[in-house]
Amino acid sequence: MEAVNGVIRKRLHSEVALISQVSEYIIAAGGKRMRPALLLLVANALGYRGTHHHELAAVVEFIHTATLLHDDVVDESDLRRGRSTANALFGNAAAVLVGDFLYSRAFQMMVGIEDMRVMRVLADATNVIAEGEVLQLLNVHNADVSVEAYLQVIHYKTATLFEAAARLGAILGGLNEAGQERMAAFGRHIGTAFQLIDDVLDYSGDEEATGKHLGDDLAEGKPTLPLIHVMLHGSATQAALVRQAIEEGGREAFPAVIEAVKDCGALEATCVFARQEAEQAAALISDLPASIFKDSLLQLCSFAVARQH
Repeated sequence: MEAVNGVIRKRLHSEVALISQVSEYIIAAGGKRMRPALLLLVANALGYRGTHHHELAAVVEFIHTATLLHDDVVDESDLRRGRSTANALFGNAAAVLVGDFLYSRAFQMMVGIEDMRVMRVLADATNVIAEGEVLQLLNVHNADVSVEAYLQVIHYKTATLFEAAARLGAILGGLNEAGQERMAAFGRHIGTAFQLIDDVLDYSGDEEATGKHLGDDLAEGKPTLPLIHVMLHGSATQAALVRQAIEEGGREAFPAVIEAVKDCGALEATCVFARQEAEQAAALISDLPASIFKDSLLQLCSFAVARQH
């Protein structure tokens, strides 16, 4: 990760001062770096000993950071990772345009690897992520979103980049097509578990630990899995409350919605779903040779569902 951070610092450079300022602000905010870590661990678990994994891990982090910049503008967010969002500090225009810079810099970097498989994986992933963003936008204030439709959104929007990171590690590690698909599925399951726990933390987390406001999803009218669970399994009164809260957005109903979410076991049900995803991920790497990297991948499966931030 130190090598990746070195690549990130070097590649963030721009003669345009505002680009460097905004880019460094958002990267310096830290974050869990799970996606680049996933790529590094998979490559190392498969015996890769070159340096392309550092460059590609930085590419994955740039793509992720670009999506965060754009997300915060779309969601009108003002807090991320415990700090003011870039759009709150520098304005929406700067956040969007620097996000564009990070996307294009990521593609400059991936071309340097000179491997068409790598470019195809990342080009496809960024396209699917964009589709996921639009799908989520279409679902805002829609209380009739099904579990299947919601899972499609988080697969596209979140799990796709985890999937791409794991597939890239498999490509660098020399796996055949079947092996690459297996590792991609591993990443997809971890990414899904990760997002489901994000959904849970939006109703039960500690704001200081998560670095963002509780209830942001509800305020934006986003129908996440805990809310869908209430509408499917809660009482008629609870279902009506949640439906209205999704359709109207805002924070006025948040205390009552939290009570309904907890009362009908929606958070526990979402956690069970997340654990199942993590268990499927762990099963997919059971045949990897023993190593500290395999152990770390298994720990990553556990962290995805046990985390409190």
